[in-house]
Formats: sequence, C-alpha cells, structure tokens
Amino acid sequence: MRVRSTSRELLAVELSELLHDGTGQPWCRVALDGHPLTGTGELADSLAEQLRLRGRHVLRVRLWDYVRPASLRLERGRGDPEAFRFDWFDFGALTREVLAPLRPGGSGLVLPALWDAELDRSPRMDRVRLTEGGVVIVDGPFLLGGGLETDFTVHLWMSEKVLLRRVAAADEWQLPAFDDYQREIRPDLLADRLVRMDRPERPAIVDSLG
Repeated sequence: MRVRSTSRELLAVELSELLHDGTGQPWCRVALDGHPLTGTGELADSLAEQLRLRGRHVLRVRLWDYVRPASLRLERGRGDPEAFRFDWFDFGALTREVLAPLRPGGSGLVLPALWDAELDRSPRMDRVRLTEGGVVIVDGPFLLGGGLETDFTVHLWMSEKVLLRRVAAADEWQLPAFDDYQREIRPDLLADRLVRMDRPERPAIVDSLG
C-alpha cells in the first residue's frame, strides 16, 4: 500500500486539479462518501471553493438534505441500523433531482435540497441551473455501490476503532450500518480516490492498495 500524508487544504487542492480538466461530459457529478466524522462536508466545501477559484460553477448537495420524511425513515423505530442505511436517505430522489438532470442531454436543473429533517417538511427550494462545465458535489454516507450515476468518487475511510472513540453516544447505534457497508460494499475499493481519515487534520491519500 502506497500512502502519503497531506493536509485538508492540500487535499482539496489536489482533487480540484484532478477535476479541473473535466471528465469529457457536459457536467461533472462528484460523490464524497463517508461517515460524517471523516469530514465529508468540510471537504466538499473546500473542494467547491477551489473549483470556483478555477472558474467552475459548483453546486453543493448534502445527502442529509435528501432524507425521507420521519414517518418513512422511522417506520421501523428509532435506533435501527439497517433502517438507517436503507430507509433514511432518498437515493431515488437524489438521482431524479440531481444526478439524472446532469446526464449528457439533461436539463442541467438541480434541486439542492429535498427535505428538512429538523422541520420534517420540504424546504421548497427552487431548482438551480448548473451551467455547462459545472460540477455538483454530493457528500454523505452510503453513496457507493448502489448504482448512483457519478463521474468521480472519493471515499473517506476511518477505522472502526477511531469511529467508536470519536462518535457521540447518541449516534453509536448507527455504527453497525457503517460496518456492514464497509464489509459488504467495500467502498475503499470502488472509489476513484481513497483517503484515510483516522487523523482528520492529516489526511492520508492512498495511491495504491498493492
């Protein structure tokens, strides 16, 4: 395994340089996958900033803004790890409202958020037109291995031991869902880029697993 240490700032710069040349498609759909403690949201913000500095139109979409209504995601009760993985997030809506419109020949119209989990209602946001050459960055858990249409993927990996040490007590019930996802899907093998985040202040880019 070839691994090199970097900083969070330089990680965003490196990823932006990879994406700056484009994917040969009208738009680029980027997925930043991982547990929230790995810093997917923070990396998405930094990457968006770097791409904007390079003149790209960027739209941020949080998977946590694509949760299902409470009546559906909590149908099996609170604290069910399997329900958290399979029932909480509306991946069908994410495809319909974000990823499919950015296919070649698509409309380019993207809905930034579908559902406000705290208020348990739609935020009633307008669709945003992403200009050609633009980038949408989706961050959140469980984004790989389910057939989502993406052009570039990054998995932020954190060991089970570190997750258990860092996670809030109220969220410990979710950890088996992440363990199952890692074991069954192997996002570390599926992603275009793998970054180890046991020390979030010093990300480690995995250049080769061999």
